[in-house]
Amino acid sequence: MLPLAEWNECHVRAWLESIGIKEEYVKKLWEEEVTGPVLRKIDESFLKSIGMKKGQIHNSNMPTTANVPAEKRELSTLVRTENGKSNSGHKKRVEALILSRFRPFGTQDINFKYVKNTVLSPETGVIDLITPCHEYKSFAIAAELDRPLLEAKFAFEVIRFGSACMNIRSNGTIHFGVMDRFEGEKDYEHGQIIGVPVRHRDIYVDALDKNITKCFNASDQEAARICIHPPVFIEVIEKDTQDQRFVVEVDIEPSSSTVKGKIFQVRLPRFNENSNKTICEKNPVLYQRLKAKSEPVKNEEQVDFIQGLKERDIRREMAESSSNEDLIDTSQDLGRKLLVLLNDGKNYIDDYLSYILVTNRCGKEDLKSVNFLMRMNIFCVFDFDEASNVSGLHAKYKEHHATHLHFLQNYANESKMNTTEFKKHLGLDDYTSWIFCNGRSDFLGDEKPCDENTWIRTKKKYLKKAISFICDEILPKGSFVVLFFLLSPVEKPIVDTFQEFYTEMNGMDYIICIAESKENYEKWANLAQASCSIETLEQRSIVGMKLSHVDATIQNMMPSTICPRRLPVSTRGLCVLPTLEEEKMFSLEILCANQCDDIKLDLLSVKEIQEIERTFYQGRKVSWKHFWLADKEGCGKIIERDACRDVHKILNGILHENKIRWSVAKLKIFHQPGSGGSTIARHELWKRRKDLRCAVVRSSYPVATVSQHAVNFREYDENDTKNSLPVLLLVEDYDEDYLDELKNDLMDAMAARRGHSSKPCFILMCCKRSNVPEKLCKASPLDTVAVTHKLSDHEKHLFKTKIENLEKQKDFKPEFIITFVLMSKEFKETYVTEFVEHWKEGIDLSSPVTSLMKYVALLNSYVHGSYISLSHCEAFLGLGAYTEKREYDFKNNLSEQARLIFIELRANTTYISCVQIIHHLVAKEILHQLSGSQPQSQIAMNLLQEKMLFQHRFAQEEFIKFIRDLFIRRDKKSRGDNTDSLFSPFIEHVCKVENCEKAIEVLKTAYECLGKDAYFAQQLARLHYNHEKFEDAEYWAGVAKSHLPYDSFILDTEGQVYRKWFSFTMIEIALKAMKCFRAAQQAAKSEIDSMNNAGYFGEVEVGCRLLKFLSTLEVFPRNTQGEHSELVRYLLTDYIPEEIKKPWGKLHSRLKGLRQNIYNALEWISEDLSYFQTDKNQNKENEAEEKEELVYNPRKWLKRQTEVYAKFFTSDSLTVVIKGGPETQLVKSMTIYKYGGGSVTTILSLLSDSKDERSVNKLEKIISLYPEDPQKGSLEDIDLINYILCHITLACLSPGSSKLLPFQTLRELSNRFFKQRRTAFPASAHFLLTLLYWPDDALDRESNPDKNDILIAALQSMKRLYDVKMKNVAPRKKRIYTHFFLGKGNGLGKFVHKTRIDKLIDGSLNERRMKWLHGDVWKIGKVHSILKRVNGWTEKGRVFARGHVGQIHILPLHFDSVPPGNENVTFYLGFSFSGLVAYDIQVEK
Repeated sequence: MLPLAEWNECHVRAWLESIGIKEEYVKKLWEEEVTGPVLRKIDESFLKSIGMKKGQIHNSNMPTTANVPAEKRELSTLVRTENGKSNSGHKKRVEALILSRFRPFGTQDINFKYVKNTVLSPETGVIDLITPCHEYKSFAIAAELDRPLLEAKFAFEVIRFGSACMNIRSNGTIHFGVMDRFEGEKDYEHGQIIGVPVRHRDIYVDALDKNITKCFNASDQEAARICIHPPVFIEVIEKDTQDQRFVVEVDIEPSSSTVKGKIFQVRLPRFNENSNKTICEKNPVLYQRLKAKSEPVKNEEQVDFIQGLKERDIRREMAESSSNEDLIDTSQDLGRKLLVLLNDGKNYIDDYLSYILVTNRCGKEDLKSVNFLMRMNIFCVFDFDEASNVSGLHAKYKEHHATHLHFLQNYANESKMNTTEFKKHLGLDDYTSWIFCNGRSDFLGDEKPCDENTWIRTKKKYLKKAISFICDEILPKGSFVVLFFLLSPVEKPIVDTFQEFYTEMNGMDYIICIAESKENYEKWANLAQASCSIETLEQRSIVGMKLSHVDATIQNMMPSTICPRRLPVSTRGLCVLPTLEEEKMFSLEILCANQCDDIKLDLLSVKEIQEIERTFYQGRKVSWKHFWLADKEGCGKIIERDACRDVHKILNGILHENKIRWSVAKLKIFHQPGSGGSTIARHELWKRRKDLRCAVVRSSYPVATVSQHAVNFREYDENDTKNSLPVLLLVEDYDEDYLDELKNDLMDAMAARRGHSSKPCFILMCCKRSNVPEKLCKASPLDTVAVTHKLSDHEKHLFKTKIENLEKQKDFKPEFIITFVLMSKEFKETYVTEFVEHWKEGIDLSSPVTSLMKYVALLNSYVHGSYISLSHCEAFLGLGAYTEKREYDFKNNLSEQARLIFIELRANTTYISCVQIIHHLVAKEILHQLSGSQPQSQIAMNLLQEKMLFQHRFAQEEFIKFIRDLFIRRDKKSRGDNTDSLFSPFIEHVCKVENCEKAIEVLKTAYECLGKDAYFAQQLARLHYNHEKFEDAEYWAGVAKSHLPYDSFILDTEGQVYRKWFSFTMIEIALKAMKCFRAAQQAAKSEIDSMNNAGYFGEVEVGCRLLKFLSTLEVFPRNTQGEHSELVRYLLTDYIPEEIKKPWGKLHSRLKGLRQNIYNALEWISEDLSYFQTDKNQNKENEAEEKEELVYNPRKWLKRQTEVYAKFFTSDSLTVVIKGGPETQLVKSMTIYKYGGGSVTTILSLLSDSKDERSVNKLEKIISLYPEDPQKGSLEDIDLINYILCHITLACLSPGSSKLLPFQTLRELSNRFFKQRRTAFPASAHFLLTLLYWPDDALDRESNPDKNDILIAALQSMKRLYDVKMKNVAPRKKRIYTHFFLGKGNGLGKFVHKTRIDKLIDGSLNERRMKWLHGDVWKIGKVHSILKRVNGWTEKGRVFARGHVGQIHILPLHFDSVPPGNENVTFYLGFSFSGLVAYDIQVEK
């Protein structure tokens, strides 16, 4: 197909003649030298100027406009009407006007194909005798005729045309299946290829054989057979059709040696229907070519024609002689073409581009020349070689790289996962995806190779899905190149693959073909031309270049040399890290000892080096290449802030000062955003890369994966894995839970290896943004560095010098380093404000670019790490309409203001480029100043209405996530935020600066726009009840619940609605709230991956408030002692006051269950608090005591609520009224509750009272409320537990108290929990057994198997209950609380509560916590004096101690504190609800 741009005057003239333009106008346009490019620009005024009449202009489909899309600038798009609109009445003709090339004359290339509905150049007359003249016949009707008629018709046309060419001595070709100008319908174009069905090829061959004998004179028959070649059948292809058609062509070649001196008269055959025979004409006729027709020579001209025979023979001989001269074959510069195609003409292949490889069978010899593929960034491979895994390309590739093996069906996504999930499922971010498109010969499953037809029927649909998924959802256009690598004969499926990519990528701009074999290429190209012109395919293909030359040429283009990557080893040498091994540790970005040493520095231009610097100083993360260039003095030095020295010093201390006790150490860097914290961390990694093994954690991967890879990284190629080099891991912008889990996983992994090293195995360098880094540093100064915007005088000098050096660079523009300048100004508020005021001068507030800036600023202000993908931005600005290769620069379409503040970068977890504002403080100020005329809620509303952004497929999930975070994600101090917020910062801003109605309105819009998300409805419920709109809150809580009826958090929110509403309404609302909280409790129990206790806290709070409310009603007056006797009587007995009997109706039964419901919730909370540490926030209780859904000091909260609860169920006067019975015991129990003896947690909390005497009095009072002889008093199980625990607690505070029972008596009382084992006792019962039956030096001097059985059974029960409690929650999320330690006394005197040890530790709460964490508490002399060290031993990483008879397994606090091998050890023994715990394990000397 010849594009219009390549037409010369001859092509234009032929086309004008073919559409019927008068000869005089054709001649004038010929004289004006009108070519294809000129033809495109001709308008109506020009045509009138040469005298063309209107009828000729408008009835001839002449071009009248040049407004033609680039990708369709062929003749077809030039058909216009006067008003410029397409003439729809000629649709078929418009589509057909794409020129096709002819089959090369005299050849029978079986790979050559025609494309249906393209057109051949118009029929021609004699040109130069060698160039064939052409004649077309549609043959549409004749091809369907019976054999005799078909033979006669075919022979008639061929012999007439052939004899005419032979007589004129010109080569020619007659084409059947191509529209003739005379037989063409209006809907078809002259020369349009339609093809004809061919039932039997021998019909056409026989037709010529039979009729040449009949039609030519006997003397001419041999010459005629030589000159008239056998028919050639060229397949006509059409995309997506199985209908087979052909163009039948006959070449006429009257060589001078054959026709010299001859004249050819013929009697043409005609079919006689009467006789049903073919009869030749009686009189022979002499034919010649006149223009584009075969005409008989008139009788009066025959003498002259015959006399001119000699001259024609001479001309033929001269023409043949001229055409036979050897032409100088100028070979193409394929090396340069390869460079241009692969990487847009750069000197080297850009790492930024990904490649998709499409290939077929690779021979053994070819495998020697594909090494360049091992060095390219290949995203995936479509491999049509079923033996590739055994002996083909994949067999070689997997020696160098890790791959995921897939079939096309794997890309079908039948389970309908979202893009992110599906990418993870396929592992597309981990390894190259190798797709076996036609099965695997070595695969044991059902995926077997098949033939072409079966493949089209069964696999082609999956090919479409795979290519569509990759092109539409994974790789944005311009980020990848598709490389067709044809190594063996081509079959249809690989052509289908091309056509799918061509369609998805809107053209050939990022598609390349490499084929050493011209035959393989031509077959592929001839089939592929159904989608793309042959000329375009040739432009994008490298054909005929030896594969070894291709390999050498591409390898020479690589930006780096072949240099093995190396890691340091413990012996101070180096080892090689092959790519295959590195790729297996895909969750780590590994920094090698010789990182970047393979870069060819001479290939980097000054401009490229400056670009590396500019992008860094504009605000992007520093690259390893930048450090390398700075070391090589290829660019300026990178500024080292003062904090670099602090980080270096702490790291040296961790490595060399021998203070570390654990296998995993932490070094924390808290930095204000934009202060250079990430650069400091990476700089330290760069400096340590030759001494330690260094890597950056890709935290998008699960902890288990990262942990496994980190261990493999540490031990890789080390002989002595116990003494491997420490691994320095950088973890950036982490979640606290993620970091804790990673640390624990690594510690467990090292403990399992039972190695012991004086240095840590892993050092986690934790780099995290924070608005208060100095405050966090003070909390843990020994291992934390704070980086702020504040610069020291030394740093100010460095920044000033750097700016001066950058300004000296050629083509320097200040806006390129605006972030760096702001940093040098310490991001002072006044400077940022002035910068934005100056920046917005002249801004067009109505332009789409300004709207885009507002949206990016909104997200960047409120959502950390947010961005909008470049693809989204282009679609929003209308740039997505460009479908050919990007001939535009995104930045060129931005305003001056946008170019100044936008930075373009690549997202960490995707292949997608994205746009951010240079700094979040700048974004906040831009939003503030641009929202002066338009409130932020309106900007958000406008953003939610932008359908183009929400429906755009690339990076859609990331975009939606940022929108969700904007409306839902609350600030948390644990994440480095300033505060703990009730709502997202954006919603809180709208409520504060505008009003809550605006916030509700924008949240409602978000709910609708984001698919009616349940959590948006939940936020609306919360927002309404916090602004006392309870009916609306109830509605939205119901909406959320309708979407997720079993979500414990949504059910809790429903309870909170009624809890808040209760303050304003009545009893029924409170009971409804408690019911909702109980539903949340049940839902939480079934959630195996989380522990949500909010339902229990909510039920207690509402219940206690309901009790307070009931106590204020006149129907329940207080007695003279101020007791709530009437209310207690109502709640505990059948008594109902008359005045409320009917009005309250069904409420009575629910209210009488109030006490038990509150009691159950309190008991659950008490047990939960007994298990786990809760002191994390105990210093914050005054900060936000009433803050919703969050209890900062749950132990203190429980004590307070227990007192409130007990107060309403204690009445001395009531004891007389109800005259004994169970109610009397209940009132006594409530009195015990009032003093703090009702639960394990409240009893133990008495040990935290600053005044021991007060707690002693309470405990003695509690004990006196129990029967004097508890064994006879038949106490309830829970009462017995509390009774025994009160004695143990009292013994800690007052060992000489007269109320204390003997230790042996308490043992006997507790035997119930062992003897009645079928009873489901709470964990606290088994906890007491471990305390009471741990061997006592005074009482247990002799072995006693019975006591041992009791102790072991208790430990087993605790373990079982603990496992049930923990579900699937990671242990580090709920750290076990150790209540007591084994002291040096006997009996009750040997128990030391943790609070007593706390009082021996000096310092603030945070300092005390750090001493517990690092084990410094065990070095305090006063602690030594009260605690007893227990003798034990270790086996296979487990700790044991001697029980009454046999061994008892003790849990180590940290698994890596267990010494390797079998050792005798001593340790401090702790008692917790998960079992016995060993602290400070030391090998016995």
